[in-house]
Amino acid sequence: MPRLPSNPAEIKRILEAALLATQEPLSVSELRHMFDDELAADTVRKLLDELREEWQERPVELLQMATGWRFRTRPEYAPYIEALNPEKPPRYSRAVMETLAIIAYRQPVTRGDIEDIRGVTVATQVVKALEERGWVDVVGYRDTPGRPALFATTKKFLDDLGLRSLSELPPLEQINQTLELNDAL
Repeated sequence: MPRLPSNPAEIKRILEAALLATQEPLSVSELRHMFDDELAADTVRKLLDELREEWQERPVELLQMATGWRFRTRPEYAPYIEALNPEKPPRYSRAVMETLAIIAYRQPVTRGDIEDIRGVTVATQVVKALEERGWVDVVGYRDTPGRPALFATTKKFLDDLGLRSLSELPPLEQINQTLELNDAL
């Protein structure tokens, strides 16, 4: 490995280059590994905070996600970027979105829990769609007859939503208002 630069500004530029070169979030430990772990985690975090500050007035921002740090286009520029790649992201049914919301806000939950809350049977393809997307995973089994699977959201779910933790999810009341507005349209 190359030697550790003595200049913090140079180290910061190396971190910046690494983050710009990858599409996946990089953890502090992965970033430290570039320097043969000779750089303290606190130093890496401090330099990342400085980098975030330096990029504040630019159309790209440095974010700390659930699985690490990454650059992302600021939301106000998304319509322009999407015009370059007009592929439509997958659209999910209301059943899939309701199921995801229940799992995100009540996790860990079983299929039976979801059915009790929604008041309807949860089709296998609904949970399968969320698992295939990497947003939901089985995290254990309830200690009851039949040992039903317990579902919870994944770090990928948080990363895709630009969140560091579940505590950053919007309040449930806000979600209900959004659903009511969409139903009125």
